[in-house]
Amino acid sequence: MNTKIFLMAAIAGLFAVTAACNGTAEKQEEAKTKKEREKMDKHDKAYKKVAILVGEGFHDGEAYMPMGYLGNRGIKSVVIGPEKGEVKAYNSDFTINIQKAARDAKPQYFDALILPGGEAPAKLREDESVIAFVQDFYQTGKPVAAICHGPQVLITAGLMEGKMATAFKGVKEELEEAGADYLDEPLVIDGSLITSRVPKDLHHFSQAIYEKIK
Repeated sequence: MNTKIFLMAAIAGLFAVTAACNGTAEKQEEAKTKKEREKMDKHDKAYKKVAILVGEGFHDGEAYMPMGYLGNRGIKSVVIGPEKGEVKAYNSDFTINIQKAARDAKPQYFDALILPGGEAPAKLREDESVIAFVQDFYQTGKPVAAICHGPQVLITAGLMEGKMATAFKGVKEELEEAGADYLDEPLVIDGSLITSRVPKDLHHFSQAIYEKIK
């Protein structure tokens, strides 16, 4: 009888020790995971990041060339758009992967916003989540850079009144109607706003973005 009671007590004690050990192990694992997450956050914050806003029909060079220029200088690009997924350029077979939907993107995580041209801006300006993100980002005072048809999104967002800007010549009248002063120059900088006209201006455009955020 005593032996049976002893065995039962021993088994109960073993379960208690095992449970305690498991609880300690779980807490240690949680602490480790949290520490690794914090380490990754610090690592991520140590790098400058730009949001590149694209959609179906983007201009390949106007998206990829600033990405390459900035990436070569240690600045990470995150591609955002109406929805996550792959979209195709209008002027080539190049595609690009939208990594984050505009509704889920947070302006505070980025150091600049880039709006390439092409056919995409005409569609992007119709998306409420895109316009809301652009408006929120603009309010941070951080650089906003648009090239070619990219300023169309800024016009819809109501951000061009009283600004000096440039764009593809076909957007000139629309910019002026929005209250902007149109300048036919490779690069126009007005405060935090950076604009350029066409692909041949991409060097000036990319360099200006880098100078603003480096």
